[in-house]
Amino acid sequence: MDLLTYLNNPFFGTLYILGKTFVWWGPFVTVYLAWGLYMAYIHARYISRVPRVLLEIKMPKEIFKSPQAMEVVLSTMYQTTKGNLIEEYIKGKLRSWFSLEIVSFGGDVHFYIWTERKLKNAIESTIYSQYPGVEVYEVDDYTNKVPYGLPGSDWDFWGVEWKFSKEDFYPIKTYVDYGLDKDPKEEFKVDPLTAVLEYMASIGPGEQVWYQLIIMASYARYHKPGTLFKKEDWTARGKREVDKMMHRESKTTDLGTAFTKTILSPGEKNTVEAIERSFTKLGFDTGFRCFYLFPKGQDILKATRIPHLLSSIKQYGSGNLNSFKLGPWTDFDYPWQDWGGRRLKLLKWRFFDNYRRRSYFNLPANKKPLVLNTEEIATMFHFPGQVATTPTLERVSSKRGEPPPNLPVG
Repeated sequence: MDLLTYLNNPFFGTLYILGKTFVWWGPFVTVYLAWGLYMAYIHARYISRVPRVLLEIKMPKEIFKSPQAMEVVLSTMYQTTKGNLIEEYIKGKLRSWFSLEIVSFGGDVHFYIWTERKLKNAIESTIYSQYPGVEVYEVDDYTNKVPYGLPGSDWDFWGVEWKFSKEDFYPIKTYVDYGLDKDPKEEFKVDPLTAVLEYMASIGPGEQVWYQLIIMASYARYHKPGTLFKKEDWTARGKREVDKMMHRESKTTDLGTAFTKTILSPGEKNTVEAIERSFTKLGFDTGFRCFYLFPKGQDILKATRIPHLLSSIKQYGSGNLNSFKLGPWTDFDYPWQDWGGRRLKLLKWRFFDNYRRRSYFNLPANKKPLVLNTEEIATMFHFPGQVATTPTLERVSSKRGEPPPNLPVG
């Protein structure tokens, strides 16, 4: 092949041009890649050095608090600081994140909060202030008791990471929409979390269900239209959408063009009100996962449990608001996508490893998060009252009147 023919080939011609101009673009690419590797290294080092604990919350037989009490607890977890430049670019400091988990062991349901040890006392104090009858214990990590992927292990699982069906600023259906903020009589209450708890209580011995919400204070990470480098947060995008809806259909009044009247359907009006209400709450970047674990070879259990798992969160969705849909999951649609099962084995290990590490926003997971505000998170994770009659829900046998008097706050 002569040089002219070589250069006329799109592939080889591009390689030739890149090679000739490497002296101009090569240093920038090299610096960019080196910087990315350096940041990944210091972040991994920082994560490995921060001690963390798993707290189990046991509830009394009676809780008369609305999920709004959980919003107060969540506000303690709204940690926005990353430190100064030395801490951020030398020590690799990251903003704190937390994991809210509901887990069923053979039908026995437990509530957990995973946090940095330095924030343990602050979280405990806030929980006791809002739920005086609960008990909080530091416990061993239950994920370490499942030797998935190790030689001789008889565990298998199916997992899913959820996505939104619409943009982040569209809220899901919350406890406010169900009337739980109005404290009605017990027989009239509808707690959307009950569907999750009842599903978890229905599984049998040898099975487990893991439900995980990983949260971190949201920040401006979206590109701002009309700028090169500026960022904006989720509320700015939502406000533009509200403005668009409010001015989409306007009619001129009899007084002239200076006054207009926006025409919205009842559904659109409810949507605008829900979006605007969500702006008044603190926003969290969120990762949402669900796992169903079962003994190897018991695929009949998987076939019956997975549809129930999927339907157990449908109550959070609404046609004119937002809802959850399947994101990545531990299956392939067609056999030819994974001849020999090697891709599935690796995929499952990554899912499991990310769960037990509580990794989502940073490596090794490094996923794109959803945005949920405190009202939405409190709907999906709160300590249920008497309306949740799940018999296997872990509760304390006696009611404690006051939290421990000497509980440290710092």
